[in-house]
Amino acid sequence: MHGACADMRGRVDIVSVAMSEANTQETPAQKTSADAEGPRSLDGVSGFMGMRWDDPQTVRLQIRPELINAGGLLSGVVTYALVDYCMGSTLWAQTTPEERIATINISINYVQTATEGEIVCTTELDRRNRTTAVMRSEVRHEDGRVLVSAIGSYTIFQRRRRAEAVAKAEAEAGAEGEAGAEGEARAEGEAVAEAEAEAETGAGESRLG
Repeated sequence: MHGACADMRGRVDIVSVAMSEANTQETPAQKTSADAEGPRSLDGVSGFMGMRWDDPQTVRLQIRPELINAGGLLSGVVTYALVDYCMGSTLWAQTTPEERIATINISINYVQTATEGEIVCTTELDRRNRTTAVMRSEVRHEDGRVLVSAIGSYTIFQRRRRAEAVAKAEAEAGAEGEAGAEGEARAEGEAVAEAEAEAETGAGESRLG
């Protein structure tokens, strides 16, 4: 989520669609399987970590061996990413189609840790204006323990239309190309005129000689 944010609106829509699909008519066995998996992940990072969205403000994951650090505990990278993704989807749900977001800073407190089980991150939008937003998140273990608390700030900016940017770049490139072609033609014409003048001068000298 750091830097210029990718198109998270599409990602939030994917979460909504996945949640909707999970609630369509299914057999009890299929429903149990869908509940276990949760809504599909948004990208490769969230997919690897196994993040699942209940809604834009609630993201969960199951602790597994790949997420345990060398000390035998849940990696802080995992809970940080969980907070960042949850904050991002929470804010994105409050933006307009023309707005984009990016993480500015997340201040995180690692209170406790875990080695197994499920953890859940919940986020609340504290406040936002036209250009910035502040959110609070909490990560809890399924046994109720608070593992992480965090405060994050995000920037909100207007999306630059790709088509407009491409058209502007092409126009600028075209203008530069035309200017370059005119300059080359001018230089070539001057060179030809100079050569013809030299030739006439040489012919005149020959006649005089």
